[in-house]
Amino acid sequence: MSLVQFSDWLYATPISSFIRDAGWIIPAAQSIHIVAIAVLMGSGIVLNLKLVGLLAKTESARAVFQRYMPWLWSALVVLLSTGVVLTTAEPNRELTNWVFWTKMVLVLIGFFSTLVIRIPMQRDELAGGASAWRFAVKPLGLLSLSIWVVIIVCGRWIAYA
Repeated sequence: MSLVQFSDWLYATPISSFIRDAGWIIPAAQSIHIVAIAVLMGSGIVLNLKLVGLLAKTESARAVFQRYMPWLWSALVVLLSTGVVLTTAEPNRELTNWVFWTKMVLVLIGFFSTLVIRIPMQRDELAGGASAWRFAVKPLGLLSLSIWVVIIVCGRWIAYA
């Protein structure tokens, strides 16, 4: 089954029709999706700027991690959930769009970069000047932040591609 055939099949399912026909589901899912983006980006910005050394200089990396990482993971779960709803409603718009797939690849990369960022932050290895992470944390923080920004751009670009 091709992606186009799968999209057509999904579009014809009762759940897809229900989501499209109920006038409130898509706007509600989009609104929740946008709020979750804000939470994810807010948490991600704080975590990454801590890595780069520009924020929360008086707090330990572990304290910043423990405060913001639950928000980031929760937002990611909400984003994935609302994204499934939106994709189910309009599968042809999403699943046959190269920008959507670019965004999904970047989400996986962002997810794994966030997992990597956890290591020095959880162990509070950023405090030690001789840490093995010392040279990697700034570029990793900037890269992670950039990936999440590009994901947002791709999300908006889907509508125009």
